[in-house]
Amino acid sequence: MPNIKSAIKRVNVIEKKTLQNNMIKSAYKTAVKTFESAIEAGDKAKAEETFKVAVKKVDQACTKGVIKANTASRKKSNLAKKLNTLK
Repeated sequence: MPNIKSAIKRVNVIEKKTLQNNMIKSAYKTAVKTFESAIEAGDKAKAEETFKVAVKKVDQACTKGVIKANTASRKKSNLAKKLNTLK
């Protein structure tokens, strides 16, 4: 544990930011999993709905800096490919 007051504050801030980042990352992973389960079920309508939500969550994670821009782009591309194979 740090002894200096500012270092103690930084530790607290880092813990809060880590929790926020984990929430964002968990939300986008959950959205992707629900999309993939809709694809496996073959439900076209549900897949299209969950695709929009998943892309939105990936974009939010990218905007917040949880994942890099190229990673977000790659994930969205892979999701779109999966959606197009269903059609």
